[in-house]
Amino acid sequence: MSYSYDQWKERVTQRSDLSSSLVHLTRSATIEGKEHSAVDVLIKILKEGKLIGSNPRKGFITGNRSAVCFQDAPLSSIAENIAFENKHYEGRNRYSGCGLIFSKYLVHAKGGRPVIYDKPSEAKKYITDQNEHWRIVSFDLSNTKNMVDWMHEREWRLPGDMAFDLKNTAVLIDKRDSYREFIAKCNELKDPNILENICGLVVLAGLLM
Repeated sequence: MSYSYDQWKERVTQRSDLSSSLVHLTRSATIEGKEHSAVDVLIKILKEGKLIGSNPRKGFITGNRSAVCFQDAPLSSIAENIAFENKHYEGRNRYSGCGLIFSKYLVHAKGGRPVIYDKPSEAKKYITDQNEHWRIVSFDLSNTKNMVDWMHEREWRLPGDMAFDLKNTAVLIDKRDSYREFIAKCNELKDPNILENICGLVVLAGLLM
């Protein structure tokens, strides 16, 4: 069944378990020997207007192409995912609740696609083009003591980097302190005017009150 854009938006917005947006989460990082908070990293990305794809040699990307990663889930579900990670994987800096929100339509138009969950060895049998292996995410429930399942993220990926305009970008902030840090640091900037140009801002902690 096919939809017009408006029908598609209506279909998605009437389901609490679906979303018309994709979320890219950031985290704190060490850049040139200096520690930067997740908010610092977020502002750096917004100033540059580009998401840099994860290196397949350093991350969980299959194949030889870098890719930008997104989650296709309602914000309430993303908040729950992050709370679970923080509780069960304390000390592992996988991602924070700070990030960027984009229209699924926009990411698809730029080449983003849903990932394919399977054992990489099996997926490569039917995805024979090595240039498409960036879509493969490991999935294996065969060993009950070592189960691999990332399907809760409903991941999308986009090969390479992704340039974006602030006007098409909403900002996700994890908590009140980070929100205040973000506002203060944005107000210190003269160009670009991030707060004036982004299309929205959401504080994730408010969804789990």
